[in-house]
Amino acid sequence: MPFDDFDIDRRCLSVLRAQDISEPTPVQAKVIPVALNGADLIVVAQTGTGKTLAFALPSLTRLAAGPVKHNMMLVVTPTRELANQVHSVIRELGKSLHLRSVCVYGGVGLENQARALRRGCAVIVATPGRLLDHMGRGNVRFNDLGILVLDEADRMLDMGFLPDIRRILRKLPEDRQTLMCSATFPSEIAGLARSMLREPEQISVGAVAKPVDNVRQTLYTVLPGAKMGLLVKILREQHIPSALIFLRTKRHTDRVAKALHKAGFKAQAIHGDRSQAQREKALEGFRSGRYQLLIATDVAARGLDIEGISHVINYDIPENADDYIHRIGRTARASADGDAVTFVSPQEHLALEAVERGLGRNLPRAEWEGAAPVLSLYTPPDQLSAAARRASRRRRRSLFRRR
Repeated sequence: MPFDDFDIDRRCLSVLRAQDISEPTPVQAKVIPVALNGADLIVVAQTGTGKTLAFALPSLTRLAAGPVKHNMMLVVTPTRELANQVHSVIRELGKSLHLRSVCVYGGVGLENQARALRRGCAVIVATPGRLLDHMGRGNVRFNDLGILVLDEADRMLDMGFLPDIRRILRKLPEDRQTLMCSATFPSEIAGLARSMLREPEQISVGAVAKPVDNVRQTLYTVLPGAKMGLLVKILREQHIPSALIFLRTKRHTDRVAKALHKAGFKAQAIHGDRSQAQREKALEGFRSGRYQLLIATDVAARGLDIEGISHVINYDIPENADDYIHRIGRTARASADGDAVTFVSPQEHLALEAVERGLGRNLPRAEWEGAAPVLSLYTPPDQLSAAARRASRRRRRSLFRRR
C-alpha cells in the first residue's frame, strides 16, 4: 500500500515524493491510520523501522486540518541528537504545511530558544530538562496542546527522566492525543502508559528485543589490558570503513579515541560532557566520512540515524540485552548488512550472561591467539533440554547397573 492510499495531507506526500519515499514501512502502515483517527497509541518497534514518520505524518496532517495555534504538538525525546533528528523530519514536512517548529535542548544558550518559543510555533521538539527550564521561566505554555509524543520512552526511563516526565505531564491538558514510541515494553513503560494514556491501542511490529537478521555477531574473549591491541588488530586486518565503538564511561571514551588517533585512525569521541557544538561536529564528521571511527557512550546508542555504518564494536559489553540490541542496531539499517563485534573480559561474565539470556542464545565466539577464559553461565533452552536428557539417561543406566 503506497502512502497515497492514506488520508495524509497531499502537501506532505509531495515532500515524500521529492525524497523518493513512496512505500511505508510496516510500522508506518499500521500506525498512520490509527493515529489519523486521534486515538492514543503505544508503538513498540525496533530502532530504524521508521517510527518518526509514522507519528509525524498523521500528527501534522491533523494539525493542518484546523486553525493553527501555538504549541499544538509536543515531542519529547531523551537526547539532543534524537531531538535534532526528529525535528529535521518535522521541520521539512511542516514547511509544506506552513507549520513552524522549534527544537529545544540543553548544552546551548537559552535565549535563542526562548525567543522562538515566545514568538510562537505549532510544534515543539524537546528534551525533558531543557523543556522544564523554559516552562519554569514562563517561555512556553500548552493551553492549546492537542498531541503529545514520547519518543524512545524506554530510554527516557533508563536515563532517569521519569520525574521530569511526570512534571511535564502535570502542565499539559488532559484532553489530548498521546503517542508513546518505544523499542521495548518493560513493566515500567506499561505502568507509565496506564497513567498517561486513555484506552490506548498497542501496535507491535517486528521481533521486538531481537537483533535484525542481517547483523553478523561475533564475541571476542579478551583480558582487559589487551582490548586496545585487539581493537587495533581488528580495525587494520578487516579494513573497516566505518565503525561506532561503544564504551561505558566518558573518561574511557576520550582515552580510547586519543589512543586510536595516535595509532593513525581518524577517530572522534562523543559523550555527555562534550558541548553541543562538539557533538554535532563529531556526528557530522562521522556522517561525511571525515572520521572513520566514532567512539561513544550510550548517548549515541538510540535514535541516531547514521547511514553506512559497517561495524558496531562493543569495546565494553553492555550490562543487558536491550542496550546490546540498541547498540548493534546502529548497523545493518535499511536492509543493509552489518557486523557487531563485542569484547568481553573475565570480569564481565555476568554482563555476558545477561546479554545472552536476553537474546535466548549464546553469541558465537571468535577463535584468536589472545582469547581469555570467560565463563558463561547461560545455556540456551534447547541445549539445556538435551543436557538434561543426557543426564537422565546416565541416571537410568546407573540405576539399571545397581539392580
